[in-house]
Amino acid sequence: MKNPKEKPLQYFTKEYLERCAATTPDEIVEFLENYRILVSEVPEKCHLISLKIEPSLLNAFKRKAALKGIPYQTLIKKLMRDWLSK
Repeated sequence: MKNPKEKPLQYFTKEYLERCAATTPDEIVEFLENYRILVSEVPEKCHLISLKIEPSLLNAFKRKAALKGIPYQTLIKKLMRDWLSK
């Protein structure tokens, strides 16, 4: 029976290690960005920010969000995430 305090040991194949060694900086950045997107589905604590927006733009945005049935702040966050993933 295994000792519950014993940590698991991970083994890597020679091929896997060679592939890792050949990974380009762009591939590493892409991997990290994809991982960030994957784990960003876990809710984070939000930060309160202040942003100056013309009242007419904010009101129009709120109306359009309401027509879609989405809270406007949720829609702003979705647009920001979509823009970052492009």
